[in-house]
Amino acid sequence: MTTANGIDEHEAIFERMSGRLLEDGAVPVERGRMLRASGLKTAGRFFAFTTGGDLVVKLPEGRVNDLVNRDASRPCQIGPGRPMREWVRVMPPDDEACVAYLIEAREKVAGHQHRHAKTNTKKTKGA
Repeated sequence: MTTANGIDEHEAIFERMSGRLLEDGAVPVERGRMLRASGLKTAGRFFAFTTGGDLVVKLPEGRVNDLVNRDASRPCQIGPGRPMREWVRVMPPDDEACVAYLIEAREKVAGHQHRHAKTNTKKTKGA
């Protein structure tokens, strides 16, 4: 659905809820461009963007499969038959559903950064 000013409803929700994440300070978040779209990233890694009127979020592969299998989302593809295994297109019905997906994606990426830092520390100590 498109709003009165020509912005897709999901993109409008994304813009509003992006502001909440940018302001909450729980995990540093910044805006950026991903695949010619407005996106959000933490520690230099993207976790969400909008494209074609959909919100696209990075989630664990099992969660992506669950959402797709329940018809709650569609796979995100970079070309015909080339799904991005940890990215999924969701269509949140409202602001709260959108922010829940954004937080889940942010935590997935932020958690990955934390695990990666621990692994590098262990390698350095054992070297």
